[in-house]
Formats: sequence, C-alpha cells, structure tokens
Amino acid sequence: MRVLVRTFSELCLTIGTLIVLFVVYVLFWTGVKADGAMDSQIEQLQSEWAQGSVPAGDGAKPGDGVKPGDGAKPGDGAKPGDDAKPGGSGDTESSPPAPAAYEDGKPFAVMYIPRFGFTWNKPVLEGTKTDTLKKGLGHYASTAQLGQRGNFSVAGHRRTYGDPFKDFPELRPGDPVVLTDGTTWFTYRIVNKPYKTLPTDIGVIDPVPRKSGLDGPGRYLTLTTCEPEWGHSHRLIVWAYLDATQPVEEGKPEALRS
Repeated sequence: MRVLVRTFSELCLTIGTLIVLFVVYVLFWTGVKADGAMDSQIEQLQSEWAQGSVPAGDGAKPGDGVKPGDGAKPGDGAKPGDDAKPGGSGDTESSPPAPAAYEDGKPFAVMYIPRFGFTWNKPVLEGTKTDTLKKGLGHYASTAQLGQRGNFSVAGHRRTYGDPFKDFPELRPGDPVVLTDGTTWFTYRIVNKPYKTLPTDIGVIDPVPRKSGLDGPGRYLTLTTCEPEWGHSHRLIVWAYLDATQPVEEGKPEALRS
C-alpha cells in the first residue's frame, strides 16, 4: 500500500513539474524567442532600407495618397467611446505606387500603434502561417497591399509569442495605426471599438467590410486577433481608413511625434 501511495505521489509531483514547465514555456520562453525574432525582422528590414534595396515602387511623393480633407476626414465622429464614421470612402484618385509582390514569410513593413505605447513596433510579414506569426504580425495574402485600394488586413497573436496584440481591447475610434515600408509612412485611423465575431466570419477582411461602417471602396486596414485573451473561440476586429501618407525623408508623421 505504501508503495502505491509513494508511486502515486511521485507521479503527481512529476505531472505538476511538467505543467509548471509548460506554463513557463508558454508565458515566458515563447515571448523571449518571439521578441528576439521580431527584433531580428525589423533589423533585417532597416538594413535593406538603408542599402536602398526596398522591393517596392518609387515610393509616395508629396501630394500622393490620401490627404487630410479628401475622402474620410480625421476627427469625423472619432471621439473616445464613440464609433468613428468617416465622412467619405477614404479613397482618392491618386495612390502610392503599388509595391512588388510580397514574399511569403518575409517582412515588408513595420507597424506602430501609439495607443500601445511609443516603444511598441512590430514587423509585418507576408502570410498568416503559424511559423510566420511567431516572428511578428501577418498580412492576409488574399487582401490588398499596404496603402493600396482595398482592405490591407493583418493578424497578430493576443497572447504568447511576444503578446503583440495583448492590449487590443484598448483600441478606440480615432486612434492612429502607422506603418512604413521604408519609402513611405502610411497613417490609418481606426473607426470602431474592437468588434467581437466568430473565426468563420471571413467577411471582416472583405475589400469593404459590411459591418465596418466604411462607405464604399477605399484604402482600408483591418486588424484581427483572438478572443478571449487566452483562447481562440472568437476574434476581435478593428477597421481603419488611410488618412495620410508622406515620404520617409520628410521625417516621422504627426501621429508618432507627440
């Protein structure tokens, strides 16, 4: 009997130790590895950009892209706690030159979300495979390219692998989401509080998402992450419209200066 009790106790201790080690791995080690991987992706991009090897078009020139006063207007209904409803489509006649096709699993842009803190920046890679999302945010390959007409859609982990979208529920209408591809700064403005839906609701990344409140074709952004915080039964979604673009040589956009 004593042998059985001792064996059972040792088994419980072993199982408990394995559970603790697994939790440490999920909560800590995956984050350490992901942070290192994301830093490496950004360094890779910055090195390519410094060498002038950006695989894109000629970049946006002054006057290209969306300008304040055209299409969707910053501040239209964008008050904390309210849903921002752009006054237009967020579209104009001119558009930044289309970049070259993105390479699967490779980084092509860096995203900044001031709401998450001014030290928050993450690489955006092509595709949403498991291995890709361990190294940063992932661009849905079937959606528009950065700054182009359509819906540039990006996914990211809420928890584990660096917790890139841990504070996703804090996003509010009017918040800027800024991206750069090495030649151009793109400033998008969020139009809604995080919207909860099912993973099967793939319409959230349509060119004009039906439930977004966006008015007709334009240049939009969709961010998606898991809900609840430690689960994946649902998704949280925010939509945004392209508010402004400027060449990188003009310095950081206003949204990153304050």
